[in-house]
Amino acid sequence: MSATAAQIKRLRRMTDELDLVTYDDPAVAEYIERYPLMDERGQKPYTHDTSTSPPTQDDNDDWLPTYDINAAAADVWQEKAATLAADFDFSADGASYTRSQTYQHAIEMAAYYRRRRSMATITQRPDVSGIDASYVVNAAEED
Repeated sequence: MSATAAQIKRLRRMTDELDLVTYDDPAVAEYIERYPLMDERGQKPYTHDTSTSPPTQDDNDDWLPTYDINAAAADVWQEKAATLAADFDFSADGASYTRSQTYQHAIEMAAYYRRRRSMATITQRPDVSGIDASYVVNAAEED
């Protein structure tokens, strides 16, 4: 799995990180690759081999690299906010400096992109061993 150059450029534009000073390309690609998605053909990024103990997760060779760029952008903005958290407002020599606005802006941008991330589905498989199968929750009561 690897993020494409186009995806890296897009994330840079979304996070206003157009130079390589803070985040080089491998670091940006790492943010992107944290959020793989099912591709347009329905292929998941991983397959699970349950014949081993514990089960192993393997890369799916049929998967087309598809990532949630919005989730990656939210992470970058959250990290940028953390570096700005110590900034504070002050007045000196008749001038007023409101440096906390940059922190607030970064937090708002992180929230903006978190609201736009892709939906995820988690399938839960409860352990049903030892459960009385004759009892069904919310079943209609018999008269």
